[in-house]
Amino acid sequence: MRKSIISAGLTSAILIAAQFALMLPASAQARNETPTEAPSIAPPAGTPSASTRRFAIRFLTDSEFPPFHYYDEDGVLTGFDVDLARAICLELGTQCEIRALPWNELLPALRRGEADAVIAAQRITPSLLKDFDITDRYFYTAAWFAGLRGGQRQAITPELLERRRIAVARGSPHEAYLRTFFRESAIETTETVEQAREAVRQGRADLVFGDGIGLVFWVNGSLSQDCCELKGGPFFEPKFFGDGLAITVPRQDVELKRMINRTLERLRRSGRYEELILRYFPNRIF
Repeated sequence: MRKSIISAGLTSAILIAAQFALMLPASAQARNETPTEAPSIAPPAGTPSASTRRFAIRFLTDSEFPPFHYYDEDGVLTGFDVDLARAICLELGTQCEIRALPWNELLPALRRGEADAVIAAQRITPSLLKDFDITDRYFYTAAWFAGLRGGQRQAITPELLERRRIAVARGSPHEAYLRTFFRESAIETTETVEQAREAVRQGRADLVFGDGIGLVFWVNGSLSQDCCELKGGPFFEPKFFGDGLAITVPRQDVELKRMINRTLERLRRSGRYEELILRYFPNRIF
């Protein structure tokens, strides 16, 4: 998943959009039911006392995953994850150290005690939870359909897409989702995500189904030639698209996890979280 987003993000400008990510069950989307909100982060318990304050929080990230974390044209480490880490430190009144390492060095460095937390669009997996703890989710990944611009805007359901041609990358979780919920559609697989998108642009398919972030990069970038727009969606299902993104912390540092969770909630309540979302995801994908 991570590699496909990187590939999509590097092919286009960082002009994506979203508001606060709410987790919706896939079955509700497939039946066109009213979505339900994901459980919110635990209510804040006030400003941490002096005994729980820290002088600094040392974050690790990597630098090759725009718009979450990357070096800008001036060589400055930036991105949604980087700015969120800074906002957490500012809210807590602590100093903030954010250091970039290669992806495969992040967790070993955290294990050795060289940092307090990793904020690097970390996918939540059983192997991660075996050795580390995680905060509440701060971002949810979604899938979308995209098709040619124009036409009536309506919710997408399996019934509406019967016999419609849907392009999707072969072997991807998005193909598995379509074959589970959109069985009456004409599912046309391609070797790559890029080929699936081109099939829609060239009129060889009615829709393309894939990662929401990647599709927003594409529809707003030069490669799509302004052909297409998002349709229906978003579609959330942890079984297929992952269980969201969280900050990774050492298992034994219960207090840090609690502090970050409370701070994330305060950032949402204050509107600061939404400001960061709109800075890096200015078009709606959730």
